[in-house]
Order: sequence, then C-alpha cells, then structure tokens
Amino acid sequence: MELEVRHLRALCAIADAGSLHQAARQLGVAQPTLSTQLSRIEQALGGQLFVRERSGCRPTPLGRTVLGRARPLLADMRTLVREARAAAAGGDSRLRVGSTASRALAGWLRRLRHPGLEPTLQMDVSANALLRRVGDGQLDVAFVHEVEGCPLRVPEGLRLRVLIEREPQFVMLPADHPAAARPVVHLTDLADDRWMVDPTVDGEWDGVHRMLRAVGLDPRVLHGDYHTAASLVATGEVVTVCQPSSQSRPDMVVRPLYGDPLGVRLLLAARTRAELDAVYPALEEAYWEVARQSSVYREWLEGPRPHTVAPCSPATGAGTDRAEFVPAR
Repeated sequence: MELEVRHLRALCAIADAGSLHQAARQLGVAQPTLSTQLSRIEQALGGQLFVRERSGCRPTPLGRTVLGRARPLLADMRTLVREARAAAAGGDSRLRVGSTASRALAGWLRRLRHPGLEPTLQMDVSANALLRRVGDGQLDVAFVHEVEGCPLRVPEGLRLRVLIEREPQFVMLPADHPAAARPVVHLTDLADDRWMVDPTVDGEWDGVHRMLRAVGLDPRVLHGDYHTAASLVATGEVVTVCQPSSQSRPDMVVRPLYGDPLGVRLLLAARTRAELDAVYPALEEAYWEVARQSSVYREWLEGPRPHTVAPCSPATGAGTDRAEFVPAR
C-alpha cells in the first residue's frame, strides 16, 4: 500500500479530533471505514500510530513523527498546485469554481484567494449541469449536492471527493408555528402546512415527495426558489426544507426533522486528483466553520441520533468507503 494525500489527511483528522468517531464524522465516512483505513496505514508504515483508549485516540511517538511530516506535506501540496496554476497562466491564474447553493461558499472562496490566484464563481441549481461543465473544461472544480435516491449523472473522467456522506436536511418554519417550540419536529406536526419546493434543483422534488409520502402525507405544495420560500416562511405561508447550517431568525426557526428522513451527499468534482487536493482542504474548513456557527446543527452533530436513517446511495455505484473515487462506467 502506498500512502496518498487522503491517508495523510485522515491521520491529521484523527489527531485533531482526538477520536475515530469525531474524525470519521468530519471526514464524512463511517467509523469502521476510517478504523480499517488507519489499520492499513499502520500496517504499511510498520507500527502503531495511535493508542486507542476509551476516552479517544492519542498519537504514539511514531504517530507524532508521521504527523509532523504529514502536516507540512499537505500544506506544500496545496501551495504547489496553486503556484503551478499561476505559473501556467503567466502569473495570474483563475480558478473557475462552480457550486450549488451552500453557506460554506463565502469562506471557501476567501480561503482560495491569494496573490496570483483569483477564483471565479458560477452558481447553478442543477448539480448535473455543473458536473457537465467540469467535464467539458468550462469549470475547474464544482461543489455539488446529491439528494439521496436521486443519483447524479457524472461525466466520464471526473474524479469525485466526498465532503459529507450524508448531510441531514432540516425544516424551516414560522417562529409562531406550534412545532417551533420543539427541539425536533415530526413530519406529522406539519400535516396541515403548505410546503414550498424548488423543482429546478436536481432531485429535490422527488426527495421531498418521497419523504412526505413515507409518512402518509400529501400536502399542498408551492413551487419556487428557496429565497422566495424563506420570505414566505417568515410570513407564515409555507414551511420548507433547508440546509442544516441555515440560521434561525426572529420570524422563522430552523429545526431538525425526527429520524432525519431526508439527506444529501456533498461532493467535490474535478478532472484530476491534484485539483481536488488543491481546493478540498479550504472547502472542508469553510464547511465546518459555518456548521459550528449554527447552534441547531452543532447540537445535532454533538448529540445521539438513534433514529437516523441509513446513508444515501452512491452517485455512481462506486463504493463510499473511499474519500475519493472515479465514477464507475
């Protein structure tokens, strides 16, 4: 087994989190998967890197040595790719970024920007359209979400890296709604409400419809974008699904749904591994920054979730035990 950048990133995540459970959550993989990966890395290096204790994991002397080399290597890799881009463009390189809606975007772009590299941004509600643009060379990277049960159509040759294997979708409802006072909302609490869904978002309507149908609901549905939905939620007209990092306001609140019935997988796409390596750490940092800023999402991440449904199916049939994969054909 040869060590790769993703292996070094996994080791750093374990050391920073202090436990396999927390590190797996941050990496968006299952804990058994990360544990198996760690065992293979230790076997390849010929020694134990972490002491597993009931209170968590701590690096062994060998582990500290490896981590001391891994961290600068990861930083050098990011710098190498950025400087190569700048040199190839004569000193002023543009990084063409595409994305579906995400609160992590501002922090990601801020982290990517530096002298000699200026990211540009193309937004689109269609993840499939963004993936096609990466495949056609119109974009360098794209950050997209895949609604579970609605696989994306990934062009041949793209490499994908999973940021979050299954991000739960929360509900946004008026502040004076009876269910707003509860820490977790049951779908049956919203049986009499109108919903707003954006049907132009790939897989969105199918996912929401399937979620509601599973509990026997057939509510009135309005179609519109989620900016309009937020305005109508504030006036008490509708309820809507939302990203867990969404912030509550005086006129509307964000709450988890009981059993986490709807999830999405967050993916970063590029044509090469080097491009993924160059931009993924900044995206990861930006995502967890906004996740921590949301008290509701932070509590969900830290608390037990015995009713959480199984992870969403892979986009392309490739195994999800890897942080990165090439779509199967």
